[in-house]
Amino acid sequence: MRRTARLLTGTALAVGALATVVAPVYGADADRLELRPASVDPGERVTVDTSACRDGGAAGDASAVGAGSFALAPHKGKATGRFRVPPSAQPGTYEIVATCAAGGKRVAGDLVVTLTSASGQQAHPRGSVKTGVGGALDRDPVQTAAGVAALAVAAAGGTWLLHRRARGDGI
Repeated sequence: MRRTARLLTGTALAVGALATVVAPVYGADADRLELRPASVDPGERVTVDTSACRDGGAAGDASAVGAGSFALAPHKGKATGRFRVPPSAQPGTYEIVATCAAGGKRVAGDLVVTLTSASGQQAHPRGSVKTGVGGALDRDPVQTAAGVAALAVAAAGGTWLLHRRARGDGI
């Protein structure tokens, strides 16, 4: 009897928890700013629309990515607009915002900026990082030779000391 009661109680709690998690997700989609494509390269155009501003237009703000402001006009029950991601945009995720003209409702969506090569493959950074520390091999061959010699002497000395200790001669 207890086992059945626990099973029914656990099932009821799980269904209730799932309902509270899933219900707001579907309601929140109407108040989101839809970006197409959601992932772009610098220099590409992005189409923005939302059904939250269906009664009128909206003022869009893409200054987070460096594109500035843009207008969203009513179109087929939604407010729609476009903007261009600047070529100087850095890779990352940016929040794009629109404020409805009627009512001042604010909606937002995320835009992902990536770097791809001309072949469509993901581009990887090239070159060195300017940290001020310097590279493994400096331009001066004398300093490089001195460093290698110091490492060789240290390795030989350490080996000799370990060998003496293993023989029992002490240090």
